[in-house]
Amino acid sequence: MKDYKKYFIVPASPEEVYTALTNPTTIQLWSGDPAEMSTEPGSEFSLFEGNIVGKNLEFEEGKMLVQEWYFGEQEAKSIVTIKLHPHKHGTSAELRHLNIPDEDYDDIVEGWNEAYFGALIEFYEDEF
Repeated sequence: MKDYKKYFIVPASPEEVYTALTNPTTIQLWSGDPAEMSTEPGSEFSLFEGNIVGKNLEFEEGKMLVQEWYFGEQEAKSIVTIKLHPHKHGTSAELRHLNIPDEDYDDIVEGWNEAYFGALIEFYEDEF
């Protein structure tokens, strides 16, 4: 198991980024794929045509979301925490992803950098 932590600067306000990460309509706008998402703790979610699935654990509007990502029969829970901080160029998004299976680590890191936050940053590039 491996952990991944990175900061991303998203050129949008923390409130806009929070909406982009939690509203299924907005997720579809930046990801290009339909999304199943709710801000109800305990609800399940599905992103990127089911390539990312899991359970929503905790939300703090405009500031944070915590999710459990499913990886097959993995015993240790894979927890994703995204904290949003105001930044002079928009939002500093603090990502922490714990307990990534070794065999999935490179793909997950690439996904975070390109498909997830890469697409989100590109979506908002003209905002600031």
